[in-house]
Amino acid sequence: MFEAVHDYIKKILGARVYDVAVESPLDPMPRLSQRLGAQVLLKREDLQPVFSFKIRGAYNKMASLGADALARGVICASAGNHAQGVALAAKRLGVTAVIVMPRTTPAIKVEGVKSRGGQVVLHGDAFDEAYAHAKTLEAEQGLTFIHPYDDPDVIAGQGTIGLEILRQHGAPIEAVFVPVGGGGLAAGVATFVKFMRPETKVIGVEPADAASMKAAIEADERVILDSVGLFADGVAVRQAGEETFRLCRQYLDEVITVDTDAICAAVKDVFDDTRAMSEPSGALALAGLKEYAARGSLGAGSLVAINSGANLNFDRLRHIAERAEIGERREALLAVTIPERAGSYRAFIRALGRRAITEFNYRYAPGAEAQIFVGVQLSGGRPEKEAMVEELRRLGYAVTDLTDNEVAKLHVRYMVGGRVTGLADERLLRFEFPERPGALLKFLDSLGVTWNISLFHYRNHGADYGRVLAGIQVPESERGRFAAALAELGYEHVDETDNAAYRLFLDCQPRAVPSPAAAVAPAA
Repeated sequence: MFEAVHDYIKKILGARVYDVAVESPLDPMPRLSQRLGAQVLLKREDLQPVFSFKIRGAYNKMASLGADALARGVICASAGNHAQGVALAAKRLGVTAVIVMPRTTPAIKVEGVKSRGGQVVLHGDAFDEAYAHAKTLEAEQGLTFIHPYDDPDVIAGQGTIGLEILRQHGAPIEAVFVPVGGGGLAAGVATFVKFMRPETKVIGVEPADAASMKAAIEADERVILDSVGLFADGVAVRQAGEETFRLCRQYLDEVITVDTDAICAAVKDVFDDTRAMSEPSGALALAGLKEYAARGSLGAGSLVAINSGANLNFDRLRHIAERAEIGERREALLAVTIPERAGSYRAFIRALGRRAITEFNYRYAPGAEAQIFVGVQLSGGRPEKEAMVEELRRLGYAVTDLTDNEVAKLHVRYMVGGRVTGLADERLLRFEFPERPGALLKFLDSLGVTWNISLFHYRNHGADYGRVLAGIQVPESERGRFAAALAELGYEHVDETDNAAYRLFLDCQPRAVPSPAAAVAPAA
């Protein structure tokens, strides 16, 4: 399998990729460039016909096969993007394609393969299990195996991206950042770029929980990771390829690892500058670029990141949006102890000053102290957060910083609450109010110290109106005055005291659950 560097350069220059692939643009990222103080360029492989670079290597390999090998049909194992490339290449060449994919593959990638005529076989929970099953089917059915990365023709096809980058940007390039899974893209791009411009760095980027290439380079041999994280499913590979490891060890300048929050922040950066949505593995290289830039001492050349794909399940956007602000250090998550008495909320909100509140979770608990879970928007990153926490502690608040606490970010923030005993006259109201500084404080001021807040949940959703769910203790005799106070406040609100979800999970005095018809009709 081993090829000399000149052989790879010839293969890349002669690769047959443009029968199906396009020369993707190298787009500037002006907003991020201004932030980082360096020109950032994004190689838009998300614009390929299968929304991923994988079509290059898959087609180049299959176009090099003899007629007999193609006639037998082809098979591959893939977490999704290589699979779509093989399916499209097979359709173009008029051959049968069997695609083995992990059961954890996002549905959008599975449907993409089926829509291009591929015969999908779902097997295993990760790439390695799918790969082993594909090799079994290869032997049983006499199919021709198309490796997703560990093949010279596949590597050469991916290497055409490096050729295009150098052709599209003749000015100095300080570094090219490449996502790494099995290593085919990194091997191809690094081999070509280092041959043509040895002064340009080529830096691989891996998720911290799936860093098989970094582990191999550090050990000076291929290693098998015990497990890999699946958030960036396109690069979730437990062991780097044999040939890709050989090339990456020789030509990569280093491998950077980044966490999930950094990847989510990079997805947002891609959207902010291009209005395109990248999949997590597609934004991986940009996350590494930002990590590199954060070290300081940047040179005069441009920084190039390869956006490797855009096959993103829509329902993952919620998680990405939640984590992006934390990844950018634009949000702090804090657990704060406040006195369990009327007026404590207002005092705490005043202590935060003009900072925007992104989340506020509370449920009454008997005792002298209350625990609140609060998200605070930051503009000054970690230094601002540390100064804010120090100031709150100076004012007497017990504060625990949960910004980097994975359990808090994934679970606890949604679990604050529960039933309590001894809580009388609670009304549950859902509010909408203008999303602007001071709106939350105005809401709290309107309640004064007359009525106790027993439950509170607020989360900034990026819309023009904030949404609050509040439990407020209002005795029967105070209902008229309370209604007048709400009318004066002027915020849209709905009484949800009879809502089935509240009765089932939060109500301090569980009563009969309303019928479905009643539950969906908001009270006046």
